[in-house]
Amino acid sequence: MSSSPQRKRIRKSPADRRAEIVDAAAAIALAEGLECITLRRIGEELGVRPGLISHYFPAVEDLVAEAFGTAAGSELNTLLPADPATQSPTDRLARFFALATGAAYDDISRLWINARHLSRYRPALRDRVGHQEALWRGRLEALVLDGVDCGEFRTADPYVTTIQILVVIDGLGAHANTGAADRPEVVTRMAVSTAERELGLESGTLTRRGAVLDAARGDTAAPSDAHGTPTPPGPAQVPKTAHGVLP
Repeated sequence: MSSSPQRKRIRKSPADRRAEIVDAAAAIALAEGLECITLRRIGEELGVRPGLISHYFPAVEDLVAEAFGTAAGSELNTLLPADPATQSPTDRLARFFALATGAAYDDISRLWINARHLSRYRPALRDRVGHQEALWRGRLEALVLDGVDCGEFRTADPYVTTIQILVVIDGLGAHANTGAADRPEVVTRMAVSTAERELGLESGTLTRRGAVLDAARGDTAAPSDAHGTPTPPGPAQVPKTAHGVLP
């Protein structure tokens, strides 16, 4: 009587194993919060012993910071790619708002709120939050500068304009834990309106361009304003606000 062959266990490389641990932690952070990341919990999620997790992350605080950085970095690369496609600055900014101001991104808005609160007590996380904020400011300011250079945007100080836009987006994102269904449209559009005003664009420009881009992508329905909610790609299913506010 023949026995069924045993399944061969594949040994992962250290780099692959570490990435697997971080991805699992990022998914838990998005779904449940950074406080839920423990060595035991990640071990259960991956079907391994907590000792294996501690081999890669002797201090759980380092894993928490890495998980946040992974989720936030995925969000940034989705909304403001480092190597943007050959779109005009106006279209890139319209795409950014269409993706960054919808309910599909509420999970990462909550994660940013969570990270900023916990970073008061956790130095490793505080450093990572500051690093991600700097990346956000730099990436959006570069887009604004591109628009100024090619004559699509007009602003005397691209850096200040960048901060103004991000402050409004973060302010709206701070309400991710509360119901926002009854907000007037003038409130939900504050970030877009601020960008149009500060960049010398005609009111409604980014909304219209966002709708055109949605239609070109074959979306089932173009949004009536700049608040479409497409499902974001990426390993951790990242979400909503732009987080580079503080100078």
